[in-house]
Amino acid sequence: MDEDDFRAAAHRAADWSADYLAGVGDRPVRAQVGPGEVYRQIPAAPPATGEPMEAIFADLDRIILPGMTHWQHPRFFAYFPANASPPSVVAEFVTAALAAQCMLWQTSPAATELESRVTDWLRAMIGLGPDFSGVIQDSASGATLAALLTARERALGLAGNREGLAGQPPVRVYASAQVHSSVDKAVRIAGIGDANLVRIPVAGPLFGMDPDALDAAIRADRAAGLLPAAVVACLGGTSVGACDPIEAVAAVARRHGVFLHVDAAWAGSAMICPEFRDLMRGAEAADSLVFNPHKWLFTHFDCSAHFVKDPRALTDTLGIRPPFLRTLEREGVVDYNEWSIPLGRRFRALKLWFVIRSYGVEALRAMIRRHVAWAEELARLIAAHPDFELVTGPILSLLSFRYAPAGAADLDALNARLLARINDDGRTYLTQTHHDGRFVIRFQIGQTTTTWRDVAIAWEAVREIAGSLERA
Repeated sequence: MDEDDFRAAAHRAADWSADYLAGVGDRPVRAQVGPGEVYRQIPAAPPATGEPMEAIFADLDRIILPGMTHWQHPRFFAYFPANASPPSVVAEFVTAALAAQCMLWQTSPAATELESRVTDWLRAMIGLGPDFSGVIQDSASGATLAALLTARERALGLAGNREGLAGQPPVRVYASAQVHSSVDKAVRIAGIGDANLVRIPVAGPLFGMDPDALDAAIRADRAAGLLPAAVVACLGGTSVGACDPIEAVAAVARRHGVFLHVDAAWAGSAMICPEFRDLMRGAEAADSLVFNPHKWLFTHFDCSAHFVKDPRALTDTLGIRPPFLRTLEREGVVDYNEWSIPLGRRFRALKLWFVIRSYGVEALRAMIRRHVAWAEELARLIAAHPDFELVTGPILSLLSFRYAPAGAADLDALNARLLARINDDGRTYLTQTHHDGRFVIRFQIGQTTTTWRDVAIAWEAVREIAGSLERA
């Protein structure tokens, strides 16, 4: 592909992208293919000679698009959003063209220094103080693993890195059952083990960790010769949006000298709105905090903002400097590869820079406020309907409900059938969770182009499909 061919293909890709985003709302939200259907349409062997871009784009439309679930669809209300925006996509074009490996300051000084400045912006936007330093990780899972490795080494005085975990006292981590499963994965990868992840009971309308129970668990472990190392508090848990009382949890962690990591992966973006910051009161006392602009700040995956109080503790845990990776004659520069688990790093800060500058903070706040307001209105409609039960009211823009018509038996099975029909229908896409032992349906509003009309269409589809189940 020469320069002219590249220019033509790049223009075509831009036009294709604009057309796709303009028409994505007319497609079924979830992929409507069966297992193996895409695989069977792709030749078993690669082509021996190059094919024209025309043929590749044709197969993109014919084979690939029918097998895609459309995360940018305005009626995507499943999981949490992975919302993009036009400025973010444009920045990704530029990032791909630059194709920089941004592991060290010297491998692209602008990438490092823009990351430092943009994370300063994000920190101030969510109300964290200047005693936090930021880094952009690939995901909240990676940030949580980095935090727990740091907590492990702080508790062990770096002996885990030097000597291995054999012979060290068992390291304990504390969290409620509402935290994301990435915490479970992190304790395994960190060599801490499932048996040392202590589940603290929850209480109250936000399903938050009980600080007194946390305090008792830490005291009991210390008395038993175990080594309390970290507490993971959640701000906007994935299941129903649970929020721990961070201020009270932080006081317990501080009393016992235990590392506190706050997982605000989804809800952290909403903290750019001052009126929601009661949920994160006390976060200033944490040792680290993570949130994902790629979930609800209109910047596409992957882009996770990780803030730490003591960067030296993080780099002492993760940093390795062989001679070929040293930045010579440049004292005081930041090499972000020492802040992350992978050595290789993408230029993730560029898309954040484009998004924040293109929209401005006030427009970003306005979009999040609309999503929260629409969730509250939908909750009122669900609660008022005689055949539906609002199981958990909105925490920001996430709620859960279930279909509970009078006289119905086995509501879990009924709601599982309802959800399958909803997603096969194609007008919207929802997912499930279990809450208090019951199967419930989640509804989370957060897509970039979603309007109240999209929420209303989804609610209409739910009621219509539920009615057909009842008639059947």
